[in-house]
Amino acid sequence: MEVVALVSGGKDSCFAMMRCLDYGHKARQLQVVALANLIPLDDAVDELDSYMYQTVGHQIVVSYAKCMGLPLFRRRIRGSTREQGLKYNVTAGDEVEDMFALLSEVKRKIPSISAVSSGAIASDYQRLRVESVCSRLGLVSLAYLWKQDQTLLLEEMIRRGIVAITVKVAALGLKPSSHLGKELAELKCHLLRMNENYGINVCGEGGEYETLTLDCPLFHNARIILDDSEVILHSADSIASVGILHPVAFHLEHKPNSSSSVQENSSCLYNVDENITRTDLEENQTFDPVTAVDAYTHIDLCISKTGKNLRSTGCWIQDSNSASLGLKEDLVAVLSRIDNQLKEDGLGWVNVLYVHLYISSMKEFGLANEVYVSFITEKKCYLGVPSRSTIELPLVQAGLGKAYVEVLVSDKLVKRVLHVQSISCWAPSCIGPYSQATLYGEILYMAGQLGLDPPTMKLCSGGPTAELESALQNSEAVANAFSCSIYTSAIHFLVYCSTHLTSDEKEEVKQTLQSSYITRLDCSKTGSYPTVLYVFAPDLPKGARVEIKPILYVPTDDDGVTTEEMYAVLQPVLGEAWSHWSARYSDLHESCCQIHTIGGKVCSALVSITNDIASKICSTAGQPEEQMKAITRFCAFQLAKILVDNQFSWDSITMLRFYYSVEHPVAADTISRAFSEAFADLAEADRSLKTGGVPFYNIVPMLIDPDTVYPVRPECRDDTPKTRFKPMPRRTLSPRRWKLLFNEEGCLDIAGMIKRVQRGGVHPTIKGEVWEFLLGCYDPKSTTEQRNQLRQQRRLEYEKLKTKCREMDTTVGSGRVITMPVITEDGQPIEDPSSNGGARPSSVGSEQETNGVPLPKEVIQWKLTLHQIGLDVNRTDRTLVYYERQENLARLWDILAVYSWIDKDIGYCQGMSDLCSPISILLEHEADAFWCFERLMRRVIIDWFN
Repeated sequence: MEVVALVSGGKDSCFAMMRCLDYGHKARQLQVVALANLIPLDDAVDELDSYMYQTVGHQIVVSYAKCMGLPLFRRRIRGSTREQGLKYNVTAGDEVEDMFALLSEVKRKIPSISAVSSGAIASDYQRLRVESVCSRLGLVSLAYLWKQDQTLLLEEMIRRGIVAITVKVAALGLKPSSHLGKELAELKCHLLRMNENYGINVCGEGGEYETLTLDCPLFHNARIILDDSEVILHSADSIASVGILHPVAFHLEHKPNSSSSVQENSSCLYNVDENITRTDLEENQTFDPVTAVDAYTHIDLCISKTGKNLRSTGCWIQDSNSASLGLKEDLVAVLSRIDNQLKEDGLGWVNVLYVHLYISSMKEFGLANEVYVSFITEKKCYLGVPSRSTIELPLVQAGLGKAYVEVLVSDKLVKRVLHVQSISCWAPSCIGPYSQATLYGEILYMAGQLGLDPPTMKLCSGGPTAELESALQNSEAVANAFSCSIYTSAIHFLVYCSTHLTSDEKEEVKQTLQSSYITRLDCSKTGSYPTVLYVFAPDLPKGARVEIKPILYVPTDDDGVTTEEMYAVLQPVLGEAWSHWSARYSDLHESCCQIHTIGGKVCSALVSITNDIASKICSTAGQPEEQMKAITRFCAFQLAKILVDNQFSWDSITMLRFYYSVEHPVAADTISRAFSEAFADLAEADRSLKTGGVPFYNIVPMLIDPDTVYPVRPECRDDTPKTRFKPMPRRTLSPRRWKLLFNEEGCLDIAGMIKRVQRGGVHPTIKGEVWEFLLGCYDPKSTTEQRNQLRQQRRLEYEKLKTKCREMDTTVGSGRVITMPVITEDGQPIEDPSSNGGARPSSVGSEQETNGVPLPKEVIQWKLTLHQIGLDVNRTDRTLVYYERQENLARLWDILAVYSWIDKDIGYCQGMSDLCSPISILLEHEADAFWCFERLMRRVIIDWFN
């Protein structure tokens, strides 16, 4: 990455360049290739009345090009301070536009430049303006000194050889006559003493002093020697005099072994005088979301809303198996629906505090971000863009499309947003339309934090626990910017864990959180520990293993929104119908609930329904739908009880989210209806609960703990052997090792794979992918592109086979399973036989059959096996929760029915269902499972005849 460094002549901009080289060696290969400097219109003027630029000593900065052997771009400042707000809006005639013009010319002359270095330490005013210019030019802002300890910075600058003198003083304890022209090393002790006595910033960040660098390790060719100077007194105040040092004469002193001699070289200096026409990235959107959404109006969207003044709104696609057109299309549709909802409520994206973005595949993160930025822009969010968390969830498996968005919205435009786009040592940057944190009222909503090393923006090494520790440090840095700490202010912690974590790694993550975080809480202030929820996700951004999302309570004395103002005071009143629930399940309340409250202002609560608790709630065996109704009623009661116990109202709810496992036999829409019915029942006893219209909760699919990917039904646990796969370090084929076995083209090291499989088995989360190679579905030498093409061909071929079978019997692909004969041995159809999953239509045969034409012998033989397959399917792995869902039973039956048609020699025989079942479970796509089973049967047949 090639960098242009903004230099003022001061110590900070020079040390920032040195930091670029430090971190360039670690990750990004940063290389400073040019310098940029802004100077007054008049050479005789030393200092401008500017909030942005240091210009004292500008007469000497011209020599930096020769000292470093780099081109120097300079522009005279024509603008003034016109936009004085903290957040910069592009304003004609503002001094920031001079920086834009300067860097535009640098980029035109050196197109390979992609980043800008600056010496910002503590000034949000300066940082935001540099970031604004960088954003408009498509450049990355590097601010490696940002928020660093100033005492440590000063000491490191001196230790590493920066020779800088003071050229301006303007603070108590600093006198022009005594301290101007002094080197930092000489002033260090005095500055530290003044900091202790008067609280001055030791690096001069409060304007106490300014410096001019005469030498540093980056000056390879020469150092600057100041021959003559004069002190100019601006203010003779007896308490804090203001004076500057005006350079009169200087020369360059050649350094031994320099790469070039110090000679006049005008080609190193470029004067930038032209005015640049403004170009904004927002004007170059890749597509217009307003017109794009017109093509997707057929999609059935669901919306949810909670609360009143502060509420959560969610949108997802319902029953998308046939409706989804892809992630881009789904996300456009979902964001457009939310956009319309905001407008209906008289609001806009500026009212959004937080966005939960759920996508079906992290591989399409870039595409999702492209759509996202077309809706949520800096211009629309003029108070600051919302914070965001982006996670991959099993949306497709849940029938919810490929994009799901949940936003937290406030009626009042009172919020404080922290959005640092610069790469720094402070915390990970947010280069894009989302911020690190948003404070509304007294609640701080923090963006999802990964275990990134901030200066390199790469995941830290050391595994999941190291990532967690780094994520906690990053969260603490963000919290400190709001004068709080995650260790004393957190009320809720959402921890996303990758399903690729091993059992030991998951336990280590929990223990690390316990030791590094929970045990450090100041319980005397918070009253109780924060609630902690672990959610398993298929994939996280950047391939991370862990992501954390804290919510903090931050007391404030501002005149904005207080926590009390967010909520109504009408409390729920539970009637007799719910009294028996309290008595019946009072012993479960403590075991299933986590609650964190703060003085009647804030309440964070979690209700966890484990298999053991579910078995107590659903005391009698029944259909999964009936059991789900009991569970949802229990959850509704628990929520009401929590509100009553903590003196909150239903309108107090800002976020209500129900996570459910996609492995559960009950579908998402059925679960949603069950919750609606449960709250409707509760509303009859509690008039303060208003139901009807859109739901006030969100249903979010997730994966269960991968150690129990295929859980056993509660009633079968006592009779089922407890088996648990325990990965062995350096022996088991883990997800990480699996990825490393492929080269850049996607060819597999089959020998390495087999060696791992033989030594330690295959991790459960990648078994399906590995089996496809072990069974010969793909050639290990094939590339990723070749396999994708073959996969699509096979899926099309399977659909043709399935269509052919459906023409012969309409049960195929219907979601039902045949369990009784459908035909006699002489080819006569049996009308309305019983079937599992609903009544079978009377028209069960093909057109030939109904026209009285005898069926071919192979068709009769195939039809005679269908009910045998159904009987075996109903007996296969019945202890698994997976097969409580009718659609999973039907999927297994379809695969076996199609296979029995293409295998004319064997057809179907008892035991095939047991071989096919694990393949059907492991492989997401039915066609992939079919061809994997077909390859397995080839090997079984060969071994049998051999």
